[in-house]
Amino acid sequence: MLEEEYNPRRRLPAHLKPPPPVEPEFAFEIRDATSRDIPYMLEIYNHYVANSTVTFDEDPLTLKEMRAKFAAVHKLGYPWLVAVSPSRQILGYAYVLPWKPKAAYRFTVENSIYLGAAATGKGLGTALMGELLPRAKAAGVKEVIAVIADRGAEASIAMHERFGFSRIGHMGKVGFKFGRWLGTVLMQKSLK
Repeated sequence: MLEEEYNPRRRLPAHLKPPPPVEPEFAFEIRDATSRDIPYMLEIYNHYVANSTVTFDEDPLTLKEMRAKFAAVHKLGYPWLVAVSPSRQILGYAYVLPWKPKAAYRFTVENSIYLGAAATGKGLGTALMGELLPRAKAAGVKEVIAVIADRGAEASIAMHERFGFSRIGHMGKVGFKFGRWLGTVLMQKSLK
């Protein structure tokens, strides 16, 4: 027989055990996005394309497409923000873009917020929205529309409600992804 069988391993009493390691505080800074951030934002976005119904895109966005979207938002003077960790890692981003291309819609935008998988559930979306709305208002935006998937996006709907968005409609079965029909919840907030 082995010695361990005769003498079971001793265990330290609780008061002598070292404390568990402290998880570092979740910290971030929000700043204006730059063109250098685009590849990292693209990686976050394409994670949602491949793994969720948060976006109805089925094919990953290309770097060229993301650059074009970024340039269009920047040209209009609308905000595009990123949240970065103390180590400068992009944790998430938020922006607004025109709701529709027709001139009469020029004061109405759609908002978008995407978070890295490890940054969800920590208040980052709320922080980004809190910065995005005043900056959109300063850019001349009067109305913000949110188009949110009607399945699996309960946290997003709740966050928009906390910021004063009202539900203005529901469209059922307007998208088909991952072999199932999906709808959208439409929400609106006035920045006047």
